[in-house]
Amino acid sequence: MNTKILGITFLFSLVFLACQTATKKNTHQTSKLTKPNIVLIYVDDLGYADVGTYGAIGVETPTIDRLAKQGLKFTDAHCSAATCTPSRFSLLTGKYAFRNKAAILPGDAPLLIRPSTPTLPSMLKKAGYKTAVVGKWHLGLGNGDINWNTSIKPGPNEIGFDYSFLIPATGDRVPCVYVENDMVVGLDPNDPITVSYKKRIGTEPTGILNPELVRMKGDPQHSQAIVNGVSRIGYMTGGEKALWVDEDFPNVMLDKATNFIVQNKENPFFLFFSFHDIHVPRVPNPKFKGKSSMGPRGDAIAQMDWSTGELMKTLKENGLSENTLIIFTSDNGPVLDDGYADQAVEKLGQHKPAGPFRGGKYSAFEAGTRVPTITYWPGVIAPGESDALMTQVDLYASLASLVAQEISSDEAPDSKNLLSSYLGTSNEGREYMLEESFTLSLRHGPWKYIAPLSQEQNIPDWMKNKNIETGLMKTPQLYNVSIDKGEHKNLAASEAKRIASMKEKLEKIIHRKTIRSN
Repeated sequence: MNTKILGITFLFSLVFLACQTATKKNTHQTSKLTKPNIVLIYVDDLGYADVGTYGAIGVETPTIDRLAKQGLKFTDAHCSAATCTPSRFSLLTGKYAFRNKAAILPGDAPLLIRPSTPTLPSMLKKAGYKTAVVGKWHLGLGNGDINWNTSIKPGPNEIGFDYSFLIPATGDRVPCVYVENDMVVGLDPNDPITVSYKKRIGTEPTGILNPELVRMKGDPQHSQAIVNGVSRIGYMTGGEKALWVDEDFPNVMLDKATNFIVQNKENPFFLFFSFHDIHVPRVPNPKFKGKSSMGPRGDAIAQMDWSTGELMKTLKENGLSENTLIIFTSDNGPVLDDGYADQAVEKLGQHKPAGPFRGGKYSAFEAGTRVPTITYWPGVIAPGESDALMTQVDLYASLASLVAQEISSDEAPDSKNLLSSYLGTSNEGREYMLEESFTLSLRHGPWKYIAPLSQEQNIPDWMKNKNIETGLMKTPQLYNVSIDKGEHKNLAASEAKRIASMKEKLEKIIHRKTIRSN
């Protein structure tokens, strides 16, 4: 009898242990689904077909290709605008950039996102996340008339980031210094920085006056202050010890991103890893020289892929791979000649940065916003491909849903919750999707409506000078991008009803007062 009692007791113990183990597993899975780390890898000027998995020729991108193979690859996903500042604004606020009149900013512009504005990082902070931005910023700093020699506020830390390490604007704009949190890194107080975008200051050489000092010729806009042998937009004096070396970007940024990950590995974190690559000036580290057949632009793509791979290694080495959602994408479409003679056009070869699509950066055509987009989360996102119509403005509401954070009625007004589509459990994207450039466009399924310029509007001279396929006309345009990817056949004349319907829908989106409606 005692033996039987012992046997029954033993069986009950096994059942109890099994249930306890199952409970732990379920608790772990629930935690994994509600509070994963989030790493948003945001590349600059990367075109739809600039990586191998989307059709690149002349450069290898093994890390990005592996993410696409093991994660979810989107074929109709978009940044919100065809230029970087508006896209970044929409990404971080869940609001269309035109509502804030957001445009490409000069290097000394005030902070575009005001501290009272709800943002993606501030929302995630409420959900218990540590937040950081590392890399290119280009959303302005301070309140105007910046003094670069003191604390620079407001900045990223005032709109939700716990930590920031920035290229303040772009690599082709002064000041050419890093800003960590709210201070210029390595600044000698006896050598103060002065910046001007209006007139030449001091007696330092410029690209126009001293072309013999630059290693690549810049156009008139990019021929002012010379830093590291590259002429930039704007004038700058002082800050000699704080000046960056362009070739060091990948190592410096990786070091800062890695440190943030390691220091916060015990807590959920959000890292906005914002590349400078492949924006001009393209000055990759020497170890990437010749890694592509396309010159500096292709080498910068290879450098970006390597940096992404190193970041993935850090996650793996710290046991974070399985509990981290990776989102890989770009801020706008591709551009070749963008201010410097770096052989981007001459060495292009068979490569087509935009793939089958027309246009690129600045353009209203599809390649202005259709960019490579991949989500990766081992054990949660099944490998596959999605043709759902997606836009980055929806990341705000989607990630809020992921971390079970309610958002208020006036928060992220243009963002929709498409979490299931980002995770691959649904293939339902946007019914209507707005695209911003010098005009506004609207997608509805395969149909693309490009609003005409008014009679008072004209294509800017600088766009004409760059030979950009702007997609701008004084009359409406309508394309079926599923059968006419190159947007060559304007169907406006034969689709008058559809034009009228899409124009009406676009007007409603522009003027609407309701929140998060399609």
